[in-house]
Amino acid sequence: MMKTKLHELVELGQSVWLDYIHRSLIISGGLRAYVDQGLRGVTSNPTIFEKAIAESDVYDNRIHQLAMAGKSAQQICEELMIEDSRMSADILRPVYDESEGADGFFSLEVNPHLAQETEGSVAAALRLARAVDRPNIMIKIPATAEGLPAIQALIAEGHNINITLMFSLGQYDQVAEAFLSGLERRAAMFHELGSILSVASFFVSRVDTKVDALLDKINMPEAKALQGKIGIANARMAYQRYKETFHGERWKHLLEKGARPQRVLYGSTGTKNPKYSDLLYVDNLIGPDTVNTMPPETIEAFLDHGKVAPTLERDLDSAHRQLSQLEKLGIDLKDVTCQLLDEGVKKFENTFDSMIKAIYEKESRLITA
Repeated sequence: MMKTKLHELVELGQSVWLDYIHRSLIISGGLRAYVDQGLRGVTSNPTIFEKAIAESDVYDNRIHQLAMAGKSAQQICEELMIEDSRMSADILRPVYDESEGADGFFSLEVNPHLAQETEGSVAAALRLARAVDRPNIMIKIPATAEGLPAIQALIAEGHNINITLMFSLGQYDQVAEAFLSGLERRAAMFHELGSILSVASFFVSRVDTKVDALLDKINMPEAKALQGKIGIANARMAYQRYKETFHGERWKHLLEKGARPQRVLYGSTGTKNPKYSDLLYVDNLIGPDTVNTMPPETIEAFLDHGKVAPTLERDLDSAHRQLSQLEKLGIDLKDVTCQLLDEGVKKFENTFDSMIKAIYEKESRLITA
């Protein structure tokens, strides 16, 4: 295959993961084609699966088979997600092997209704990991207060974890602590650390969507100047926290035992505001030891007109000033990010419920057809 811009990003230390999955993409060879172009992983979430299952007939035959076997709508849902996870992980396996386990992952999320249940999240994660039974699977756990101890426990048990729905620097610090503590617990049991991979998924565009609406209400030039800036500034500061966390003495001890750092993953990088560049959250967040998850349209746009250059640490002084100016204008970013976390959990719960409903309706229709 000809070298693409995705391959060039890898040379700069950034991996691109696809933020989308659909069985038709898997069986048609589309996912394999993306891998040939330099794709390094795939992420899923309840919203992605809801659209895939509810809005197409690709899954209908399998839904019918599982329904005839007596499976409930929720059991069918989980089985479909597990099957897609296995097939995707198998396609990504060469990337996993070639990168020595650094990339080539498929990320599968636990039931979002467990976001406030530590023990339930751990049990669901263990069940999914066993069911998929592939080394290159990451289980997604949201960065809620209850999710943090689940993350620590799962890391200690040796599982690859993708921490999702992260919006704030405070969340980042708590997630990094959960990761480090999990590794320390595992090391204390004299288990190996080198096979454990984790990413901290820091969402970007949703921050601007929320903050821009608040800035719109402030009739000042200073407010208008900050629109479309805070998401990137916040994301750049998260990377600075990453560098601080994984270069200290505490990390050095774990590194000597074979541990690998928890990379920052930038999620929600498709541009939602049509006034902004379609690659705003891609071109401006390129740096080493990071992942950027992109929906298909953003990958295609980047392959077409993206700019490959290290930009993640460009003009950090401006990022500091922008965040400081936001506070001076009376907008508390901590409050904003707390709202985004609550809304994110609720959105995933709603789309998960919609998916179950769609499967139940298809199940009923297909059985009686």
